[in-house]
This record gives sequence, C-alpha cells and structure tokens, in this order.
Amino acid sequence: MADLYHPETRAIQLVDVLGALGHPVRMEIIRALADGEERFCGEILPAEPKSSLTHHWRALREAGVIHQRRAGRKFYITLRRADLDTRFPGLLDLTFAEPTGFDKPDSK
Repeated sequence: MADLYHPETRAIQLVDVLGALGHPVRMEIIRALADGEERFCGEILPAEPKSSLTHHWRALREAGVIHQRRAGRKFYITLRRADLDTRFPGLLDLTFAEPTGFDKPDSK
C-alpha cells in the first residue's frame, strides 16, 4: 500500500486548512480530536457512511489538519495541533470556541 500524504509543517497553507474546516462533518471530526487523543477512524462518527468519511479524512490529512496512521487494516487519526499552532497560532482555539451571535447594526 502507498504511504499516506501528510504535508510538512512549513508547507501547510492557511487556504487549505480553512477549506478543509469549511465543512460541518469535518468540524465534527476535529472537535472529536480536540483532546489530543488518537482515535480509530470508525469510532469518530460511526453514523456517517464509510465512503463519505474516507473523503473527509483525505481532505483533512492533505490540508495538514490531521495525521493518519495505518495499523494493519485500521487507520488511526490525531489532530496536528502542534503543527497548526506553529503555522497559525490561535486558529484552533478560535475553531473550538463556541460561536457567538453578531449584533445587528441599527438600521436608520
């Protein structure tokens, strides 16, 4: 089997990370990985179809957001928190923060 592509830390681009994080399922994935623990792919979002998740894993991995490790027939995933914090300090903290509403400007 071919090795999985993971960009080097210095090659991770903000536009790629934001693109990968721009999908609700992928946001669920990284929130599930926020504690820093390695997880088996099948335990993160068990209700999602495997074929759909394979697409999301690849998008996140190739953007530099996650690291995937193959162990036999299983894949394990971790969030590349240190790499992302090095490249874009505070980005993940903002991503994990609870969304706040925007005040509507007064209409005049």
